[in-house]
Amino acid sequence: MATLTNKIDFAIIFNVKNANPNGDPLNGNRPRTDYDGFGEVTDVCLKRKLRDRLQSVGQAIFVQSDEKKTDGMMSLKARAESVLGKGALNSKNAKPEDAAKQACNTWFDVRAFGQLFAFKGDAKTKKKNSEERKEDESANGISIAIRGPVTIQSAFSVEPISITSTQITKSVSGEGDGSKKGSDTMGMKHRVDKAFYVAFGAMTPQLADRTGFSDKDALTIKEILPKLFEGDASSARPEGSMAVSKVIWWKHNSKPGQYSSAKVHNSLTVNPDGSYMLKELKGLVAEEIDGF
Repeated sequence: MATLTNKIDFAIIFNVKNANPNGDPLNGNRPRTDYDGFGEVTDVCLKRKLRDRLQSVGQAIFVQSDEKKTDGMMSLKARAESVLGKGALNSKNAKPEDAAKQACNTWFDVRAFGQLFAFKGDAKTKKKNSEERKEDESANGISIAIRGPVTIQSAFSVEPISITSTQITKSVSGEGDGSKKGSDTMGMKHRVDKAFYVAFGAMTPQLADRTGFSDKDALTIKEILPKLFEGDASSARPEGSMAVSKVIWWKHNSKPGQYSSAKVHNSLTVNPDGSYMLKELKGLVAEEIDGF
């Protein structure tokens, strides 16, 4: 299958209403913000949602979430060994490039986002200076770094966000006469009242040549981006509280692209109400896709 033929840039505009799009575990699970008060949804969070959507349409995914495992593998190590072979890369004749190719052919997220596979070597004992010593296992191991062609930036709100915090009862007290609540039964729940966020991404053909990421793979991502938050409901993100309003898709006419990604991304201006303006770039047409 031919790999990605043209450079692609894209943007995702989505709205949040009475939801916590990405809680910070180091800050009481409050919605993430930068120092200026703008809301943030990390690239790791967005890629998790992308992986889940890809998995829901039948794509093989290496980094599966715990609640959505479909292959019975309990760990990434077990999943990797089931395809690449247990201990196969510890042998002297091992070829990391063959294992990387096999991983890319097997898992969509590996050939799209890349992955680091680290395999430990077998501990050996040998003599040196009349003293026996145990070699460091890592010295005999091997790491396979796969750099993916698809990159996604963290999403930031268009303007500083307003966060509402509410005290809640986490559970019913199981001790005493039930007339008083223990401190362990109380908690806080946080939400963003209303905001629009923007995330940018790109697909690089030069890196796609190495992983086998194809035009068909790019089309698959294009088709799921408008429904990025489907099937992602939770107590913090009730159904319908987060939705993609628009996907902007720029397909260049060559592998290097007519413009840098920075210039393409800067051609989009999003207003606080979710409306937007696109600056015209000669020879590069922006496809505007409605969210679901």
